[in-house]
Amino acid sequence: MKVSELMSRNTISVLPGTTVADAARIMLSNRVTGLPVLDEKGALVGIVSEGDLLRRAEIGTDGKQAGWLRALLMPASVASDYVTTHARHVSGVMTHNPVFVTPDTPLDEVAQLMIRKHIKRLPVLDAGQLVGMISRSDLLRLLARKLIETPVETTDEAISAYIKAELDKARWAPKSGLRVSVQDKVVTLDGTIFSDEERQAVIVIAENAPGVKEVKDNLIFVDPGSGLAFPPGD
Repeated sequence: MKVSELMSRNTISVLPGTTVADAARIMLSNRVTGLPVLDEKGALVGIVSEGDLLRRAEIGTDGKQAGWLRALLMPASVASDYVTTHARHVSGVMTHNPVFVTPDTPLDEVAQLMIRKHIKRLPVLDAGQLVGMISRSDLLRLLARKLIETPVETTDEAISAYIKAELDKARWAPKSGLRVSVQDKVVTLDGTIFSDEERQAVIVIAENAPGVKEVKDNLIFVDPGSGLAFPPGD
């Protein structure tokens, strides 16, 4: 799935000269966590987000004043901090050179960017022009739709084949000592595993098989260190 299938096209943007007060009001009234910043020609020059407004003198969150040594050795850095915490216009607080995606960017790349960069919203550019925004909320809505989709009609054989295929693909999964049986769309897991994390992951694979009604966990945990075996639930 690509960004173009999920992004919001009715984007709200601000100018570098927009006041911080107006930007905050726009975010609150439109229930968004960030706004793209465009110059007079419509080019993306920055992003202003809730995170950019966390440190502000008006609400006493600007932090302690820099010590004399830091001010002496790094005056430019101290001055930059002052701009961030006191600027009246978006240009002083926005994040420059923002990360962006295109309409053809796959959703898995979007999710990785958001996780790695700690970003909640990403602008979508097409030929250098802003055409939309995609947010964590968009991904969450997609997930909610997928989770409540009507279960497909399937057979015990198809369920068993799905679980086997997923276990074969999983490098962590035990390659022996694990038995999976399916009857009336109820999956029963038997055999041995060597960590609780392994147990949980095997159960998740079984639960995700299309059409499964229930998963019965009969897996026995064997502690590799002591060799002791523990039945399900221990």
